Amino acid sequence: MLSAIRPPDETRRCLVLGLAGATALAGGGLAAGALPVRDTLAPALGLSALRQHQGAGLVCAYFGLALLVAAWWRLGRAVRGGDPPSPRTLLLVLAAWAVPLVAMPPLFSRDVYSYLAQGAMVTAGLDVYQAGPSAMGGPLLAEVPVIWQHTPTPYGPAFLSLAAGVSGFSATDVPLGVFGMRAVALAGVVLLIACLPRLARSCGVAPAAALWLGALNPLVLLHLVSGAHNDAVMLGLLIAGLTAACAHRFVLATVVITLASLVKAPAALGLVVVVWLWQRALRRSADPPAAILPASRPARAGSVSDRPVVGRRTATLRAFGSTACLAAATTALVTAVTGTGYGWVRSLTTPISAHNWSLSSTVGRITRNLLEAAGSDLAASAIPAWRWIGLAAAAGATLLAWHHRRRLGLVYALGLSLAALALLGPALRPWYLLWGLVPIAAAAPPHGRVRRWTALACLALTVTVFPSGFTPSVDELAAALAGALLAVPILVLYAGDVAAPVRPYRGTEPTAW
Repeated sequence: MLSAIRPPDETRRCLVLGLAGATALAGGGLAAGALPVRDTLAPALGLSALRQHQGAGLVCAYFGLALLVAAWWRLGRAVRGGDPPSPRTLLLVLAAWAVPLVAMPPLFSRDVYSYLAQGAMVTAGLDVYQAGPSAMGGPLLAEVPVIWQHTPTPYGPAFLSLAAGVSGFSATDVPLGVFGMRAVALAGVVLLIACLPRLARSCGVAPAAALWLGALNPLVLLHLVSGAHNDAVMLGLLIAGLTAACAHRFVLATVVITLASLVKAPAALGLVVVVWLWQRALRRSADPPAAILPASRPARAGSVSDRPVVGRRTATLRAFGSTACLAAATTALVTAVTGTGYGWVRSLTTPISAHNWSLSSTVGRITRNLLEAAGSDLAASAIPAWRWIGLAAAAGATLLAWHHRRRLGLVYALGLSLAALALLGPALRPWYLLWGLVPIAAAAPPHGRVRRWTALACLALTVTVFPSGFTPSVDELAAALAGALLAVPILVLYAGDVAAPVRPYRGTEPTAW
């Protein structure tokens, strides 16, 4: 307890640097964030005039973002250093970094306004899987980006019931609705950080290393905490379900992971982990579930009996059947209670837009332009074809990961599968990387390269979306660059401090990578 109250010196420096960065970022968001179109939020804070200084807001926001990202990266060195912080200390750091972002307008996305509009449609009895917010109209419509105003929702009934509750409570009060949706997202983040250390221990990874990569990384702060994306709820439920499965609580695990998939569909892949662990439990009289560990990190001797209880085929059929029945019953019950129907199944392609910058869509646009220049009639089919190729590649990567599940471990294989789906699928947003990143943080080999590359990907994706959620102009890009450059002298001064010594990995304990 004392270590959490008085963190190590290097951790304290990171906390202060990151807190300063988060405060500057949140302050810049008052002028350059994803503010309501109608001037409702700023007057409530008495800061209406800041909306007229977007350039200065961008300078302040990117100054803070540079400090926050540098603090997180340096904290990674502390985690694998000579005086590493405890998990409680890391949670204290996370709370300090998150507080300024919680109290301010959303950043980097306007999706929270779409959530409110979709929740209002559910409350009004409209079919959100047939029409977009334009079918309802009203003051919330102006807050939804034009590209999504006529688009049905892709989200499952579990999330829509939460959005409907917030929308019904806040009515047309946009600030109250924004903070209500943020409270929902924060509940998901709290569930995530409560279960992640336990899941990491089950996978043979140090909880501190898992928290640094999976909970304190900038994508969580920017997009789950500040942006209030519903991926926070999905990930919280998914990690909670995986933790329950590792504890042999398979019924609970199935129900919770099904609820996660009724927020966003990709979480359904987690049910594969439940089926595999359940059939292992049926086949062997085991106490701790060794199946989640890769072959290179076996369970302790004597912890698992090798005496089969039932045959492999019988165990697999029973596990699959039980999981499928529980998942179907949970889906039917939630759908009946919310009354939204099963339209979300046919709306799973909704996030795809003509301007999507996913890998497959980008290659598709390049191919289309080349075919148009050549006068080919196949130009119109280029983007759909490449999207299907991307999905096929994601499916192939998923099958390959599960083929090597004994060497990788089940949770690690799940993380790689979700990462492949996010990167190779038809739609890509920075926060989609978190689908795979969080399981990878809990289960990837502590001394492997995947952690380092995943961390680098987090750094790259922090600058791919602007605070307003819109495409920036040249002047806005210049303001953002100026803000980042202003942070350089401070970072140089901090770099002059004596950094925590990094101990080489000896194969006896996890490191931050």
